[in-house]
Amino acid sequence: MSTSPLDPKHRSRALTEGPERAAARAYLHGIGYSAEDLSKPIVGVAHSWIETMPCNFNNRVLAAKVKEGIRTAGGTPMELNTIAISDGITMGTSGMRASLVSRELIADSIELVASAHAFDALVTISGCDKTIPGTVMALARLNIPSLMLYGGSIRPGCFNGREVTIQQVFEAVGEFTAGKITEAELHELEDAASPGAGACGGQFTANTMAMAFEALGISPAGSSMVPAEDGRKLEVAVKAGELVMDVLARGQRPSDIITREALGNAIAAVAMSGGSTNAVLHLLAVANEMGVALSIDEFDAISERTPLLCDLQPGGKYAATDLYEAGGVPLVLARLLEAGMLDPEAQTVTGRSIGAHAAEASETPGQMVVRPLSEALKPTGGFAILRGNIAPDGCVVKLAGHERRHHAGPARVFDGEEAAMAAVREKTIGAGQVIVIRGEGPAGGPGMREMLAVTAAIVGEGLGESVALITDGRFSGATHGFMAAHIAPEAVRGGPIGALRDGDEITIDVDARRIDVALTDEQIAARLNEYAPAPRADEHVDVAIQKYAKLVGSAAQGAITR
Repeated sequence: MSTSPLDPKHRSRALTEGPERAAARAYLHGIGYSAEDLSKPIVGVAHSWIETMPCNFNNRVLAAKVKEGIRTAGGTPMELNTIAISDGITMGTSGMRASLVSRELIADSIELVASAHAFDALVTISGCDKTIPGTVMALARLNIPSLMLYGGSIRPGCFNGREVTIQQVFEAVGEFTAGKITEAELHELEDAASPGAGACGGQFTANTMAMAFEALGISPAGSSMVPAEDGRKLEVAVKAGELVMDVLARGQRPSDIITREALGNAIAAVAMSGGSTNAVLHLLAVANEMGVALSIDEFDAISERTPLLCDLQPGGKYAATDLYEAGGVPLVLARLLEAGMLDPEAQTVTGRSIGAHAAEASETPGQMVVRPLSEALKPTGGFAILRGNIAPDGCVVKLAGHERRHHAGPARVFDGEEAAMAAVREKTIGAGQVIVIRGEGPAGGPGMREMLAVTAAIVGEGLGESVALITDGRFSGATHGFMAAHIAPEAVRGGPIGALRDGDEITIDVDARRIDVALTDEQIAARLNEYAPAPRADEHVDVAIQKYAKLVGSAAQGAITR
């Protein structure tokens, strides 16, 4: 390891020591910190507790336990709170614009507090989709001894004698529209599907990113898949607090962990698990923050040689709690190691290599959540990167949960998600069509909303196997079907998706890694000269989101702000 011992108060001495710091100490004495407390390393404990969602609802409880571990190991914890936006609750509304924007604000706020208050080390606790990469982006910027603890998944609900997650509720909206279920059944399902605290229960974005960051090594091995309301999560939190003091003593920084090789391990874990396409955005963003060169095409190369082994929702049978019982992330790492897809020397916050943790994985006998290599669900991973005259800078297509690798059909073009959702409700979407939703990119949305409401309704109506959908916006980790997202450049930045019109023949060919429209370059250029973004039904955009739209870059580079 390239670490060396640090002065335990390598940053906080400047804030707490010397006669000139008497006023600072006086402030802190007034809220309970003793002189002895201030003589110890100051460790930040940052989280996104909030009462707007279940995903982060346990963060304060976990923070108390992390602080307990820090004190036991000789540090002084200082807790701070940042924001969170629920993708699932805001889905299908203008509020969804705030989701990806919040990732930047979470990173900014943690960076500002930890920097201004000279923390010697930091633990971040995350829950919902954007809090997870947002916290790790902050760790990369600060580059002080630190780790990230995931709050854990919600347990499945029970409906009509079967386990359900929030995915089934979104799809039930389409089933209700199609007359397949009654309104009473829909309400009964919604009452049962989300039975407590924790993030969405499938291999959606939250659990995907939690797995990715454990594979990356910035989260403690074996910690991520312990469910939110499992009593063992409290033990994990105490150990995380103790561990960060060891990380500080060893002088280990995120730059020792977030390397090109470790990012490759994280990408392979996402590919093997059939995880969310949002991982492409978030891992690109983390790499950018850490100064590690990583291109969108490397995701494709890794996915192409990684077998899909995890039978997880949304495309598979099992929930995140089942993965925990099967063996958790270490079991996935063990499969990656066996497949030759894991760089075993990459370091982790435990001070041990990722290969050592993979070698110690425990597998529950008879489990079917993570298949053996000899029984792979598919020979290649859960996503692919396509380019073509619709997406010159690339896009990501999800492959887990369906068998299609080719689709050709006429375009059905919508400016904005609401217009597409109205067409689904009115049952005017036809089999074979390629649904195009544009104007939903990072700048154009603004905010790059997820299209789960539309994609789930399409599946619920029974069209999931007969249509394709492409967008310059995002998909939820709960989306499944033949869908291509993050089309770059986006429409408002001159992307060819702005040139598409109803009836244009679009071909999506995964094997050829192409997404094209049957138009010449000259025809596309002429149409783009005429293209103007359609006015939005909701013209009011928050000032914070306006700022984001002016600063955000392409999805092909992680949609970060600079």
